[in-house]
Amino acid sequence: MSLRFASRHLTLRVRHPITTSRPWRPIRRTMATSNNNKYDVVIIGGGVSGTALACSLAANPALQDYRVALVEAMDLSNTRNWTPSPDAYSNRVVSLTPASMRFLEKIGVAEHLDTNRVHPYREMHVWDGVTDARIDFDTRLLHGITADKDAIATMVENTHLQHAMLKRLTHSNVDIFEKARVASIQKGVWPTVQLENGEELEARLLVGADGINSPVRQFANIQSLGWDYDMQGVVATFEIASRPNDASYQRFLPSGPIAMLPLGDRFASIVWSIPPSKAALLKKMPAQDFCTLVNSAFRLDLPDLNYLFSQIDPATGETRCDFGAEYTWRQDVAQHGLTHRERDAHEARFPPFLEAVDANSRASFPLRMRNSQHYYDDRVVLVGDAAHTVHPLAGQGLNQGLLDVECLSNLIGRGAGEGQDIGNVHLLREYASARYVRNIAMLSACDKLHKLYSTDFAPITWVRSLGLSAVNQLDFVKAEIMKYAMGIEYTDSTDVATLHNDATATV
Repeated sequence: MSLRFASRHLTLRVRHPITTSRPWRPIRRTMATSNNNKYDVVIIGGGVSGTALACSLAANPALQDYRVALVEAMDLSNTRNWTPSPDAYSNRVVSLTPASMRFLEKIGVAEHLDTNRVHPYREMHVWDGVTDARIDFDTRLLHGITADKDAIATMVENTHLQHAMLKRLTHSNVDIFEKARVASIQKGVWPTVQLENGEELEARLLVGADGINSPVRQFANIQSLGWDYDMQGVVATFEIASRPNDASYQRFLPSGPIAMLPLGDRFASIVWSIPPSKAALLKKMPAQDFCTLVNSAFRLDLPDLNYLFSQIDPATGETRCDFGAEYTWRQDVAQHGLTHRERDAHEARFPPFLEAVDANSRASFPLRMRNSQHYYDDRVVLVGDAAHTVHPLAGQGLNQGLLDVECLSNLIGRGAGEGQDIGNVHLLREYASARYVRNIAMLSACDKLHKLYSTDFAPITWVRSLGLSAVNQLDFVKAEIMKYAMGIEYTDSTDVATLHNDATATV
């Protein structure tokens, strides 16, 4: 009897924290107004992942009494006041999967998107730049699995997406701290975030959504493992020739893949992964020659493309020949003897012709692969780029981040409903179990694709082309690939238990 009483007494002592409020109740209901610096959740980073998490927490009925803070170092006024221009698109765009779009609908963000500035596409065409072996994806292969409206992905400008999220937060329980840089994070019973303006925020749960160089991750002493690719991703926005613009295109060149993503009836975004020396040339060469070079990267043989690169002055970026004339002559040689119908059929295999580039849209960013050693610590958790960074060749980076956010917000809501401490490692461990293996699988797949296609070594090109052509003949295999890329390979992406069981089974 005495042992039984002692055990019960010990349990009661453990459940009482040092703080003045019980950890399983929201601060808003239990804290005095003098303790306004205390929050249930503090999110560091007001990018897409961090703002999406704030929206998701605000939309959860179980969390309506919880205090949530979103901290962003930059001024959000331009994003908040964004208005679309019919003749200009940002060069920072995201390709959202159906799973991501459904999540945005669930948390009330999709209704704030301008329907004229989102562009779904239902086809994707990928081919080998050395052998021309192709694989073509079409959502019609998924009949009976997805709704008729489902696209492979939907293109949205990053600023537009963040604008919609900030509108969703206008009437919510989220306190937004903008132009608020983090000076330091101190350990204590709860993490304390010290801002450069002197304010301090105590967090029952501190969320790092603050990018690849995450201060939150550094505070938690979590290592980030991975490598740089010694490659740059060059982005630009183009005006295209009149033609249906409802597909994405990607050609794997030995120097790196180039992809075209549709933005609307007249515009497209280009992402070209290329060594830094060539990336520098692409950004400073004459605009019309750059446009011709991108068209050539999709259409010309490798020797022709390499010749055009050799005609760019490495010091000034000026071209030493008439790129337009060179491109036309090479195209005429390649299509010599073809009838008009055959020429049209040949051209239909490639993306719409790029006619002009937005002069201010050319930019580049370094390509990296990173994954944190773990995604959580006591009262600290990581999402998005703070947790993992992937090669952009599959367009999955931000989508993986939104899946992180959905999983974490569901767990927080469930934990709050059950009276759990939302910062407890036992709850956060479930998030890591659900997301870590899945993210590793995506990072590994993208890294292997990059390495497989970054060579023109004949035996490798022969094997990969044989595999690509074989898969292109197997619709059921293509359907499975599409389901995985679209985030619909499991029944319900919002079901944390399903995700947890799936991850556990994989391990």
